Amino acid sequence: MTDRDDAAGIAAVVVTYESASTIEQCLQRLRAAHGVVEIRVVDNQSSDDTLDVVQRHAIADARVRFIANPDNPGFGVACNQGGITASAPWLAFVNPDCLVEVDTFTRMQALIPAGTRMLLGADLVDEQGVRDGAARRHDPDFAAMLAAVLRGRSPPSLDVPIDDAQSLQPVEAISGALMLMPRALFQHIGGFDEGYRLHAEDLDLCRRARAAGAQIAVANAVRVLHVRGVSSRSRPLFVEWHKHRGLWRYFRKFEAPQRSIGQQVLVMLAIMARFPLAWWRARRRCR
Repeated sequence: MTDRDDAAGIAAVVVTYESASTIEQCLQRLRAAHGVVEIRVVDNQSSDDTLDVVQRHAIADARVRFIANPDNPGFGVACNQGGITASAPWLAFVNPDCLVEVDTFTRMQALIPAGTRMLLGADLVDEQGVRDGAARRHDPDFAAMLAAVLRGRSPPSLDVPIDDAQSLQPVEAISGALMLMPRALFQHIGGFDEGYRLHAEDLDLCRRARAAGAQIAVANAVRVLHVRGVSSRSRPLFVEWHKHRGLWRYFRKFEAPQRSIGQQVLVMLAIMARFPLAWWRARRRCR
């Protein structure tokens, strides 16, 4: 490994929960990926074979280390645990159902202008090659979404249209399924907000990174396979509850101070009303 490789070294942080179906491929690919000098796996009390797979990789490769949490403290907590225990100058947060290519991270790094603080995502695609709208997002505007519903209209989409003319497309937020950022930026903003359990923490991180002067962008030509929803299928009620709890936390942090008490109450009621429908849909998908 050259001095240049050391300077660009990446610590990949993977948070697992009931991830046995994909963690084998995930770790195989991370171990083969250029630039990855550390791999940190933080498990949130999986009851399947996830830890057996991780232990096997840790024995075979000294770069792989893991933390086995005795409970499930949430995605943000686990990301911070992994980030703190690594020392590489770059951090890549990778979902266990994201399967990177050998050159994924080096291609992403090459797109970042020198001297620019950037939080960078990739073009996420599913097994059929369909591109994930969540890879490019606007900040949520809950009042605007509520107003649209009250007028009988569809709420504005968070998805940003893909612009393939830009190899590096600026956006307000990217998906937490795969994020690449300098360690210095992560430390400067204090990592993930641990008050979220498993949803909206990526939107929160992007917003705080922008407030700190960083740019948020997507590498449109760097595609990564994302087998979505592997961990969430086992506990749809738990997942949907904490998704909606995360939405409310995000609203209270960033939007509520600019809204009237009446608007805050209406947004809270809308989030509560959406929860049972979302849970019912999630149950049907899991069958």
